[in-house]
Amino acid sequence: MKPTSTRCPVPPEQQPINEYQDIQGSWFYSWAVRDLQGFVRPIVWLWLVSWLISGPVSAASFPPQKVLLKFLISGAVGATALPVLALLQLYIGWIHVGKRLKDKTVPYEESGWYDGQVWLKPDEIATRDRLIVDYQVKPLLKRIQASLGILVSCLLAGSLIWQFV
Repeated sequence: MKPTSTRCPVPPEQQPINEYQDIQGSWFYSWAVRDLQGFVRPIVWLWLVSWLISGPVSAASFPPQKVLLKFLISGAVGATALPVLALLQLYIGWIHVGKRLKDKTVPYEESGWYDGQVWLKPDEIATRDRLIVDYQVKPLLKRIQASLGILVSCLLAGSLIWQFV
C-alpha cells in the first residue's frame, strides 16, 4: 500500500469526517449530541411508550388490583427493553464513526464491492480526526455508557426488590 497524494480519493459519502457530520445531524444519532435534557427526554419517552406493550403483559401476569407492586416492577422492567436497545444502537453507531475517524487508513469503494481501495490519511487529517474523536466522540460514548449503566442498575434494583415482594 503506497501513500496517495493529499487529495482525498475517497468518495465524499465514505469519508470519515462526512460520516461524522452526517451522524451528528441525523434525527436518531443526534440524541447523543444534545444537552442533557435533550438526551434524556427521548429515552424517557421510549420508556413510557414501551409501557403500551409491557403494561398489558404485566397486568395479565400480575393483576394490578391484587399485586400492584409486582405489576409495577415487571412493567417497568419490561418497558426498559426499548430504551436499552436504543442506547445500544446509539453506542454502536458512534463507536463505528469514532473508529473510522481514529484509523490512519480509510478503506473505501470507488464504484462497488469489487474495487475496494485503502487511502492513507495525511498527518494533518489524521490529527484533525483524532482530535474529533478525543474531544467530541469519546464524551458522547461515555454519556451513553453511563446511561446504559443507570438502566442496568435499575434492572438489578428491580430484581432485588422482586426477591422481597
